[in-house]
Amino acid sequence: MIRKRLGKDLLYFDGGMGTLLQSKGLKAGELPETWNLPPPDEIIDIHRQYFEAGSDIVLTNTFGANALKFHGSQYCLKEIVEAAVANAKKAAALGVHDERRTYIAFDVGPTGKLLKPMGDLEFEDAYKAFGQVMGYGEAAGADFIHIETMSDTYEVKAAVLAAKENTSLPVTVTMIFDEKGKLLTGGDVPAVVAMLEGLRVDALGINCGLGPSQMLPVLRQIMEYTSIPVIVKPNAGLPKQKNGEVYYDVAPEEFAETMGEILKLGACAVGGCCGTTPDHIRAMVAMAGRRSPKPPVVKEDTIVSSYGRAVVLNRKPVIIGERINPTGKKKFKQALKDHDMDYILREGVTQQDKGAHILDVNVGLPDIDEVSMMREAVTELQSVTSLPLQIDTVDIRAMESAMRIYNGKPMINSVNGKQEVMDAVFPLIQRYGGAVVALTIDEEGIPKTAKGRCRIAGRIIEEAAKYGIAKKDIVVDVLAMTISSEPEGAKTTLDALRMVREAYGVCTVLGVSNISFGLPCRPVINANFYTMALHSGLSAGIINPSSEDMMRSYDSFCALMGYDPNCEAYIRKYGAFTHENLSNPSQDSGLTLRVAIEKGLKEEAHHKALELLKTQEPLEIINRYLIPALDEVGKGFEKGTVFLPQLLMSADAAKIAFAVLKDSLAQKGGQVKNKVILATVKGDIHDIGKNIVKVLLENYSFDVIDLGKDVSPETIVKCAVMEEVRLVGLSALMTTTVVSMEDTIKLLRQQKPDCKVMVGGAVLNQEYADMIGADFYGKDAMQSVYYAQKIFAKES
Repeated sequence: MIRKRLGKDLLYFDGGMGTLLQSKGLKAGELPETWNLPPPDEIIDIHRQYFEAGSDIVLTNTFGANALKFHGSQYCLKEIVEAAVANAKKAAALGVHDERRTYIAFDVGPTGKLLKPMGDLEFEDAYKAFGQVMGYGEAAGADFIHIETMSDTYEVKAAVLAAKENTSLPVTVTMIFDEKGKLLTGGDVPAVVAMLEGLRVDALGINCGLGPSQMLPVLRQIMEYTSIPVIVKPNAGLPKQKNGEVYYDVAPEEFAETMGEILKLGACAVGGCCGTTPDHIRAMVAMAGRRSPKPPVVKEDTIVSSYGRAVVLNRKPVIIGERINPTGKKKFKQALKDHDMDYILREGVTQQDKGAHILDVNVGLPDIDEVSMMREAVTELQSVTSLPLQIDTVDIRAMESAMRIYNGKPMINSVNGKQEVMDAVFPLIQRYGGAVVALTIDEEGIPKTAKGRCRIAGRIIEEAAKYGIAKKDIVVDVLAMTISSEPEGAKTTLDALRMVREAYGVCTVLGVSNISFGLPCRPVINANFYTMALHSGLSAGIINPSSEDMMRSYDSFCALMGYDPNCEAYIRKYGAFTHENLSNPSQDSGLTLRVAIEKGLKEEAHHKALELLKTQEPLEIINRYLIPALDEVGKGFEKGTVFLPQLLMSADAAKIAFAVLKDSLAQKGGQVKNKVILATVKGDIHDIGKNIVKVLLENYSFDVIDLGKDVSPETIVKCAVMEEVRLVGLSALMTTTVVSMEDTIKLLRQQKPDCKVMVGGAVLNQEYADMIGADFYGKDAMQSVYYAQKIFAKES
């Protein structure tokens, strides 16, 4: 089985398939997977050439074979998958002339759709689509499942779970990062690594989007965080065009040379993606030979993540916000009973703004459905904040439900030393991944001594190992007991913190405010105990980040212990403070419409818009609040401080606010909207990028005519002429369809010469856009909005 060889033997994948099929006559809009069906000679020949070039692993021609892409097609998916695996096997028999062991990898690409809440595809529907074809692939005889070219952590989680739960095959995953190490949906390298390792894939890595040289910085990041084998499959450089033909600018010899550097960094399985050919693979194999790769190095960082952010617990103390929890909070309890989700979201946003790194989420009340409420709270919170979440519940059903749909690697609160609890929780950690909080309680209760608590921690760590859960994914809570009833409680807790860190080297967590129950002026006790706990080895404190006392304790500790280089964060935060305003900090004035939109709080945006209409004109509200808010979020997106889900949620909040203003605008004779056509070009069925641009343009008051995907040049030009449109936006994700983009631009120049054309998509760059005659290349969605504003501002 390949699982035994990953990381031990240097393995070679094959190279590109789509570009070779195009050279053999694949037409724009034609589904490449249909070439598996009789006569499959061309597919078998491509596979054979790769085997002869030295590939140990060949991917089946099933990249887009799923029910979503083949919906309404005349072809039977099961037959296509069976033929694809059979063709690869036949090619191995023809192309392998030595004794090496080869493998058939069942290739799985993205659905081409965005999952909710960013898009319209349900998580479980994506899961079902992946699971169906993966089951066919295993039955047909594939050796393992290779999930590739993924740009969304949520979609790849659905794919990995589908592979794990519908087959018994090993699973490998490669993602498509940009040169900054970011996914389309905002995920960074440590966040992706943490999630995939938590899901227990057999290898992970990067493919597509970049040439081998551009992948080197991203690979260095991957090697810093991952403990498992790494796969690297670059393109043959960046796509270019000459005489109407697409080509890639990295020749086999140059490709092989750079792949040598990639192997030195620690990749153990290498191959090629778009533009690479059997010659590229042959040159790479000749360069590297059959040497052994660098073995993977186990990393000890304790990491939790969201879709866009990873938090490392053992490098600097971490703040876990405690406010999304009904314990002792009457308003929060009422919000849960009233299903006031906006209240919960405001608490999350506020804690993020105040400095929390992780948000605790506890929605347990006796008279509510905790399973559905936890699931909804996790989903909604992940739409407005990029912070990782701590799923805090004793209800195993609620825990599993939330873990399944969580986008990233969560923190789980909690497990304890009781055998029945460990038997229930550890299988979930094994299945979905997570860093689990381990409470030092067992069947006999909470030990009075530090040694007793340390003993329970050791037993939990030992039991977790039986499930393959490493120490780094155990965060021990030695429990803070109130000193009003246990005078020695604080000393015992601090001793236990030190003891657990020294004995097991694990991270630790505490609910800090528990120490002061029953005492007056609790913030004073809490803040001082917090400082003492941090000095005793506390990794993460569950605190109220809106408490000035607690945050001063944290900020001071970080400055004093060297976690804040040159005290920069401390000076930035407190530099303008005087003794008077430090003692009497100003209170927040509350959420404005602009802030509600920036934070993606839809209900709040609705209410604030209604309030403002009582005193202000609708156009004034749009210009003073809506547009500046969207501009601010757009700038954050460009800087990498705001992620795609937040960008889209802000757009939704703006849309809701605008709906409130629309009737009033109509009555007063509102502005005429400028029209923009958007389309994914002929032959391409991926509309993720187009749909993102559409949402943003609409919220900047453009009238978007969305022609959909796989749209012919003639249809686009006809619409532009009839609607007198001055700007067309074209999208393409596949290199094989960029020719359609060029054809569309040429036809527009002939029949609608006054129309500007902006283009975008993963396969494009500025040079390529210039070659095909586009007026503008948008590297991201916000750039397209800014260009549209510029064009129509000039006209007006």
